[in-house]
Amino acid sequence: MIKIAVCGAAGRMGQRIITTIIETEGALFCGALERPGHPQVGQDAGMLAGCGTSDVHITDSLNDVVAAADVLIDFTSPKVSLKNLEICALNKKAIVIGSTGFTPEERAFAAELAKEIPVVLAPNMSVGVNVCFKVLKDVARILGDDFDVEIVELHHNKKKDSPSGTAVRMGEVVAEALGRDYNKVANFHREGLCGERSKEEIGMQTVRGGDIVGEHTVYFIGQGERIEISHRAMTRDMFARGSVRAAKWVVGQKPGLYDMQDVLGLR
Repeated sequence: MIKIAVCGAAGRMGQRIITTIIETEGALFCGALERPGHPQVGQDAGMLAGCGTSDVHITDSLNDVVAAADVLIDFTSPKVSLKNLEICALNKKAIVIGSTGFTPEERAFAAELAKEIPVVLAPNMSVGVNVCFKVLKDVARILGDDFDVEIVELHHNKKKDSPSGTAVRMGEVVAEALGRDYNKVANFHREGLCGERSKEEIGMQTVRGGDIVGEHTVYFIGQGERIEISHRAMTRDMFARGSVRAAKWVVGQKPGLYDMQDVLGLR
């Protein structure tokens, strides 16, 4: 039985993860963490998530939560996730991080800490999205430089980072397959007389509105034809299922920085 704790337990994502853990064979929900002063601290996490009494109460003590768990699932923010990762590393406990918006420096710091413990860090825990990553790599390699690449992503109006971590990863996958440096070819803004499109650039367009869970489309646009590869998330449950799958997988792995491609055996 894998003992799993959840950071951000009172949030929408945290509640879905808690429900998924409780419903998953071989997983035991053992801890729920929120920031100090959060109004839900002290409440039964299972009751808050709508899945009945769990006898696990939300706490603001990171050390207590990590001490009781085999692995921590964290969907918060880069700064919070890195703090939690440090504590997990000190306690030799695994962690699954689904936060997005990491800077290159923050990712490098995470990789350094991952020398001590196994870490799954992925911008999207969805099985379907990670299959898309694999498909995009193959399609980009086959099509080569004869097709322009544009990526459009849509999310709810409360999402803080832009473009989404998933869209960035899609851009990185395509750029790598085409032998390009994503950081040099990504184009986030077009306005006015900006000139014709360069052959190497990868357009990154963002839409925010309403309660859209998440939609991503990669366009490969050639002369007289177009290929569209899309993924649409209807609920957050797929992210929760993926994170719990990652948590069960990562416990017992060697120290290192992993992602969902490793978890799903897609490498």
